[in-house]
Amino acid sequence: MDHHTVASISIAGSCLDVLGSLYLAYDLLGGQHGPLRLLTRAVTYSILFGLGYGFGLGLIFGVASGTAIGVTFAIELNRTSKRQDHYSLPWEALFSAIRAAAFSAALYPQVGLRFAALYGVLLTAGQVIAYARGVRPSLNYSANLRPRFSRLGFEATLIRTAGYMAAALLCSAVVRHVDHPWLFAWRLGAVTGLVTGALMAFSPYVEYYADNLPQRRMGVFGIALMFCGFALQSLQYWLAVFDVRIT
Repeated sequence: MDHHTVASISIAGSCLDVLGSLYLAYDLLGGQHGPLRLLTRAVTYSILFGLGYGFGLGLIFGVASGTAIGVTFAIELNRTSKRQDHYSLPWEALFSAIRAAAFSAALYPQVGLRFAALYGVLLTAGQVIAYARGVRPSLNYSANLRPRFSRLGFEATLIRTAGYMAAALLCSAVVRHVDHPWLFAWRLGAVTGLVTGALMAFSPYVEYYADNLPQRRMGVFGIALMFCGFALQSLQYWLAVFDVRIT
């Protein structure tokens, strides 16, 4: 097992421990009127996006992109749930740049600096254009126990998939650093489109529970996060106990 993977798992475990302790301190943080509504969204979206990208594109990609997308989506949706509006375009451009930077950082070990940097610039520009046309995480916002499907959301998913593929192919043509560029571009586009489209369709469930989750369940969820964090942090020591070679 690669030592970078072990380090990434340990860092993820530490983050889960911190988040779990915050959920256990629900009352101290102000209960329903405190910051845990935002934290609930951030944690849930980060985990869901992280799992989706992790299975499709690898652990490092899942951790980096899942966290960046989860946190920025949570900030935007939290505002929508309270004020029923969205951030100004400069702020949305900042969120786009954060997500694109996470993608670039996750891609860097595979494709090198030039490819990753160019890909990040193209992603930022594409997302800003989408925001300017009204396509954002809060599109058709709702908080209930029903999935949200719309024609605009479906079209946005198709365009997002094609855009990520086109950006990867353009970077491959300019930098010429990727083996099998068509396969690589298809993988990036398909995973991104499928994961983002599916989670946006089922985001009303997350929004509903963020606003209505009982206090006791907050504590149970916090304990579960802490156990998961302990399991991830202890992995490096179990590898040493069983003499698993780390490269």
